[in-house]
Amino acid sequence: MAKLSIIIPCYYNELNIDSTAKELIANESSFPAGTIFEYILVDDGSKDNTFSELLKFKNSYSDKVKIVKLSGNFGSYNAILAGMKYATGDANVIVSADLQDPIELMPKFFEHWQKGIKLVLGNRQDRDDPFFSKIFAQTFQFLIKKYALPTLPKGGFDYVLFDKQLKDQVLEMDESNSNSLYLLTWLKYEYVSIPYSRKKRQAGKSRWTMSKKIKLFVDSFVAFSFLPIRIISVSGLLLGLISIVYALYIMYNKLMGNISVEGWTTMMIVFLFVSSFQMISLGIIGEYVWRTLDASRKRPNYVVDVVIE
Repeated sequence: MAKLSIIIPCYYNELNIDSTAKELIANESSFPAGTIFEYILVDDGSKDNTFSELLKFKNSYSDKVKIVKLSGNFGSYNAILAGMKYATGDANVIVSADLQDPIELMPKFFEHWQKGIKLVLGNRQDRDDPFFSKIFAQTFQFLIKKYALPTLPKGGFDYVLFDKQLKDQVLEMDESNSNSLYLLTWLKYEYVSIPYSRKKRQAGKSRWTMSKKIKLFVDSFVAFSFLPIRIISVSGLLLGLISIVYALYIMYNKLMGNISVEGWTTMMIVFLFVSSFQMISLGIIGEYVWRTLDASRKRPNYVVDVVIE
């Protein structure tokens, strides 16, 4: 009998947990007979009644629910890593606590896994989100796919099933400031992509702020792409060539007597341009250096307060 671990990161989800729990339990009947279910719910430092609601779920289904309470808010992707650590299933699913991702697709994911596919991605084709959130998400996914992880499905994914082998390999990497879901595709296993439209959140307020989205983009891009460093190198080379050509031009005109007054304005424009380029370059290099330093400290990606099994 196969065991399925369903990992659910939770953050300010007190209004979602009850309905989510009921739908997850009801969805079990859509799986093959004999399938064993394990629910790992990770409270990522919620300050509302999320933990109390999780305890109610645990009390109703004590034999199949685990609660992992983190000491504070470490971010959704680190909460996922915590859930992976305590998952014991042969296959694992990551799904949102507000069920914007359709759980009715989960049996189809599981069916592909039973056929030997180790990675099944829920590929978002559309989302019922505000206009600017859609634009940001589309731009994010385009840049990541184009310049960092070309193997990603178009539209990206948050809803995924993966084999225990992949889970163990991601945990073994123990990377900081990365994207735990993208690491699954970085492993380069063949995957099946199943399209779906993400539903509108029915209860509660999303805590996925713009600052968190920007941090995720920077973390993901820096973790999986060397393009920013390459841009600096190529830009520096081009600026060097332009400087040489311009210097030869100035020397020629000086010798020919074509330059009477030195151009202060031109000099200042060049100075400001080069200075801004240097500051941007230092900032990009600093992002890479800081991540190297942070990884060298060997600090954990999360701190577990309590585990209720």
